[in-house]
Amino acid sequence: MRGPLRLLLAGTLVAAAGCGLTSGSPMVDDVRPGSVGQGRPLKGADLTVTSKSFTEQLVLGAIMGIAFQAAGAEVLDRTGIQGSIGSREAVRRGDADAVYEYTGTAWITYLGNKEPIPDPGRQWRAVRDADRGNGLTWLAPSALNNTYALATNQANARRYGTRTLSDVAALAKRDPGAVTLCVEGEFANRADGLPGMQKEYGMDVPAGRITQMDTGIIYTQVAKGSCTYGEVFTTDGRIKSMNLVVMEDDRKFFPNYNAAPVINTETLEEWPAITDVLDPITRKLDNDVARTLNARVDVDGEDPHQVALDWLVQEGFVKEG
Repeated sequence: MRGPLRLLLAGTLVAAAGCGLTSGSPMVDDVRPGSVGQGRPLKGADLTVTSKSFTEQLVLGAIMGIAFQAAGAEVLDRTGIQGSIGSREAVRRGDADAVYEYTGTAWITYLGNKEPIPDPGRQWRAVRDADRGNGLTWLAPSALNNTYALATNQANARRYGTRTLSDVAALAKRDPGAVTLCVEGEFANRADGLPGMQKEYGMDVPAGRITQMDTGIIYTQVAKGSCTYGEVFTTDGRIKSMNLVVMEDDRKFFPNYNAAPVINTETLEEWPAITDVLDPITRKLDNDVARTLNARVDVDGEDPHQVALDWLVQEGFVKEG
């Protein structure tokens, strides 16, 4: 359960008092400035970072906290909050200072809009403007977009030559026996899932050729070719580890879920250098980076914090020792 879409409803039941911020531990990484944090502009700041509980969020929360340390801040780690609402509410109330959040989650779940905005830049600007009154400031977004997609294995990609969802729809019309789908039950019934996708693309796949199953099984079944196409999340590490081919959403049907830092506005006013520390890092984050980092955790069993530190050092953002 690792995409923001999967967590939309889970967080709505988290009460304000139950954000999970009753504990936390100091980050104690031995890091110093690399290309970010020169001059240690956050020296004297006591900052609390938070995140949701799935792999990508744990990595992003660690990236943020390590960068703050390199820039001179003392950082309290309160990552790993269950659900979607808790981490946002912590930053909004000032119990935490910063989180990486997703534009689509904010627009649809937190702000109550029913229709996503297809253009990712406009979607980010809309949530930025809407959240100003909530004491939250959205910094520049990343290209990392954790949303729904269909994927196939390399053999089927070569066999059928599909690269886009329009290609899959055309294949289903041309050769109905070629297309089988593996999807989750939630995706099978969501308006922004399978029903809406089929309507948007004119994709007619009979119910008998659609199998519902748990997320992890989908990836393995697609990799084996038991399903021609399966529902995936675009930043899941198993896409990379299983060498799957993601179909382009060429009609831009699925909502944009671009990750961006969200900072408590009062904190940012006191420590404006937060923007300069995070902007270069956020610009480097995209789906390929996310898949690689997520795979190190979910496939290779590595610690999310260590994965985050290794990446920051590798990219030259921070130095160790």
